[in-house]
Amino acid sequence: MAAVSAIVTGAGSGIGKAIAERLAADGYAVLVNDLSPERAEAVASAIRAKGGVAAARAGDVSRETDVAAIHEAALDAHGEVGLLVNNAGIAHQALFENLKVEDFDRMFAVHVRGTFLVTRAVLPAMLAAGKGVIVNIASQLGQIGGVELVHYSGAKAAIIGMTKALAREVSARGVRVNAVAPGPINTPLVMELSEDWRATKRAQLPLGRFGEPEEVAETVAFLASPAASLFVGQTLGPNSGDVML
Repeated sequence: MAAVSAIVTGAGSGIGKAIAERLAADGYAVLVNDLSPERAEAVASAIRAKGGVAAARAGDVSRETDVAAIHEAALDAHGEVGLLVNNAGIAHQALFENLKVEDFDRMFAVHVRGTFLVTRAVLPAMLAAGKGVIVNIASQLGQIGGVELVHYSGAKAAIIGMTKALAREVSARGVRVNAVAPGPINTPLVMELSEDWRATKRAQLPLGRFGEPEEVAETVAFLASPAASLFVGQTLGPNSGDVML
C-alpha cells in the first residue's frame, strides 16, 4: 500500500521539523515546507537519510501563488494529500499600544490566512476521496491570551475557531479536523521572545518546564492515526499545565 501523502508547513525547524520527522518515521510521504528553501531541503534530506520519504518546497503560506506551488509539489512527489499539518507561524512581541498595523497584519496573514489557503488547496480531494486528516497548530495563548502577544493570541484563537467550524462542515464527509495548542516549547520561535517573558512563563507552569518539539509531534501523530477516529473539532493541549480543561 502506498504511503499517505502529507504536507507539513513551517517544517524547517522547531515543532514543524519534529512533526515532519515523526510522520516520516510513521510511514508518511512528507512534503516539507518552509519559508527558507535551505531549511526545508535540510529536513527532507535528513528524513531521506534515515530511510523515510520526503520532498521539500519553499514558500510563504500567506501567498496564494506560493500555496498553489506547495500543493503542486506535494502532488508531483507523492500524490493526493491525505494529511495536512498547518504549522507555519511567526512570533513577534509588543505591548498592544506599540503594535504596528503591519505587525498585526503579518501575524494574521501567516497564521490565519495561511491555514485557510493551504486547507482550501487540499480539502477538495479529501472530500472527493471521503477521507483525510487536517491538524492545525494553534497555541495555548489562543485560549488564555498572553502579555505582549495580543496579535499572536488573537491569530491562534482564530485557528481554534476555524478548526471547530470546519470540523462541523466536513466530519460527516470523512475528513477529520482537529487542533493542537502547545504551551511554550523549546524552539527558535519561542527563543525570539524576551528572556524575561520566558522566565515569567516558566514560573507559571505547573510542570515547571517548557516542552520539547518531539512531545508536540507525538500529539500530532496521535491525531493523524486511526486511534483518534473519534476526535473531531478538538483542541489537544501539550502545554505543561498552562491550560487545564
